[in-house]
Amino acid sequence: MSGAPDSGAADVVVIAKEPVPGRVKTRLTPAYTPAEAAALAEASLRDTLAAVAAVPAARRILALAGDPGPWLPDGFTVLTQRGGGLDERLAHAFDDAYAGRPLVLIGMDTPQVTPALLDRARRGLGRGDAVFGPARDGGFWLLGLRRPRAALLRGVPMSRPDTGAVQLARLRAAGLRTAALPELTDVDTPADAAAVAAAAPGTRFAAAVRALGHRTVPA
Repeated sequence: MSGAPDSGAADVVVIAKEPVPGRVKTRLTPAYTPAEAAALAEASLRDTLAAVAAVPAARRILALAGDPGPWLPDGFTVLTQRGGGLDERLAHAFDDAYAGRPLVLIGMDTPQVTPALLDRARRGLGRGDAVFGPARDGGFWLLGLRRPRAALLRGVPMSRPDTGAVQLARLRAAGLRTAALPELTDVDTPADAAAVAAAAPGTRFAAAVRALGHRTVPA
């Protein structure tokens, strides 16, 4: 029999913050107001959740800091984020979501992600131990693990230019067969927002950027 995974062999997790003004996408201000930054964050989250909803999975999970809102589609299990730093919250998200199946985890900052990319990650865990999606800023936008282990994430320095390199080195040092996905741009700055909107013009995020108009950081 083939060793390829069936359509429900992996679970997909989105780790996200409730899009509340002043709590999300703070690096988009002052070019955007806190309310506008939150609107862009909500659009990005909606795009991400829609992509996940279109991928075959046994379970779709939202590891959330905050409360669910009308932006949450049906079919997602909501878990409360635990831990202090992002490395701890990622480790807990893997632990809390794990149900004996491989897990693919993605953030809310890459609204250009497609179901095809997520399905590629899911299928990669049928052949290897890990899947890694590098981000242009040096971080990572996706991490997939066949068997999650908190030690793979705890202590990885976050929000640094070498975050992705350190995380990838952890995976390789553990002897995990790791497949790479294409590099994507996380939306952190106004320039990122413009670039991602241009690259994925059909997304809710791009529509929100167009509605608000092009912004630059004031001198």
